[in-house]
Amino acid sequence: MNTAPAAARPPRARAEIDLAAVRDNVRALRARAAGAELMAVVKSDGYGHGALPCARAARQAGAAWLGTATPEEALALRAAGDTGPVLAWLWTPGGPWERAIAANIDVSASARWALTEITAAARATGRTARVHLKADTGLGRNGCQPADWPDLLAAARAAEAEGTVRVTGIWSHFACADEPGHPSIAAQLAAYREALDAAERAGLRPEVRHLANSPATLTLPESHYDLVRTGVSVYGLSPSPELGTPQDFGLRPAMTLSADLASVKRVPGGHGVSYGHAYTTPGDTTLALVPVGYADGVPRHASGSGPVLVAGKWRTIAGRVAMDQFVVDLGGDAARAGDEAVLFGPGDRGEPTAEDWARAVGTIGYEIVTRVGARVPRVHVGEVTDGGGQGGGEGVGEAGAGRGARPAQGGRT
Repeated sequence: MNTAPAAARPPRARAEIDLAAVRDNVRALRARAAGAELMAVVKSDGYGHGALPCARAARQAGAAWLGTATPEEALALRAAGDTGPVLAWLWTPGGPWERAIAANIDVSASARWALTEITAAARATGRTARVHLKADTGLGRNGCQPADWPDLLAAARAAEAEGTVRVTGIWSHFACADEPGHPSIAAQLAAYREALDAAERAGLRPEVRHLANSPATLTLPESHYDLVRTGVSVYGLSPSPELGTPQDFGLRPAMTLSADLASVKRVPGGHGVSYGHAYTTPGDTTLALVPVGYADGVPRHASGSGPVLVAGKWRTIAGRVAMDQFVVDLGGDAARAGDEAVLFGPGDRGEPTAEDWARAVGTIGYEIVTRVGARVPRVHVGEVTDGGGQGGGEGVGEAGAGRGARPAQGGRT
């Protein structure tokens, strides 16, 4: 039982993030993509791991670039002192283009409307916007369709001639790189090569060409080009069970989610458990209450299936997951309030992994770690505080020296 003084007790639940694992994962991924620079994607608060500490760790391990979905995420990195190359790619009309350009953030354009807003913002700030043009090679989300690509290229070249834009990247994104042998992979590689050829014919000379996400970084060396964008693999998860386990790629999961038991009690057989009595005890047993629920990111779909390590054994959630808590049936085994329940971690201590949870609820590991809510404190361990050159990289707040590095201040470049 936890008998530490109140001020020293850990929170009821916590997500411990191993930043040494993040650094090691970045190094392993850089080795996989030797010859290309690496972008560590820290969107969605670093896939739930804490964007700023993970960004620092990734820079220390040699990540030349950081990637975010939204401009607000990129601006937060700048506010924290990061001055290296950062790309933000998910924009809507009226977005904070001027703030991003003034902060030396690379922005993405998939259509003429975006390029028009970028050039207007560049004129307003008196700076040259650094722009990555995105081609839709088959994913069907963002990205410029092949029929519209020549027009976007011509407009970008005209903006370069004007001095409002510098095309720093040509990029796209795979749909099925996590499905080995899927026919769309070869089709997208060919479409991307065509998009690059058209850009060259239009007179554009980007600093970086990038297509590879985490699964392509791990399995498709022909897609690496100048830069790979690694997301979930930075945090030690495999992007797909079909590709292999984290261990197969030299990766280590960085997050361990645990909680202290709030209650342990004996109950008789035939006792209903949680809402709707979807579970009834088969006999005299011990029930343990874990004080996290769907408000903390535990999927309600995990009712009756989610695995938890309690009292040295895997248990399965008994009954429905509630907003703040769920129950496990210990089958008569002993435990006490304050004992630790581990929902998932690297698996070193026999605990379930995020992939085990994904299988249990029919989703992917990405969702399991990203959905852990803000009510669960992140406890970062293994942090390097001197910004030292772990793996030859840079600390947050230090300018990068790679292909995409640029002065932190100044006018048009």
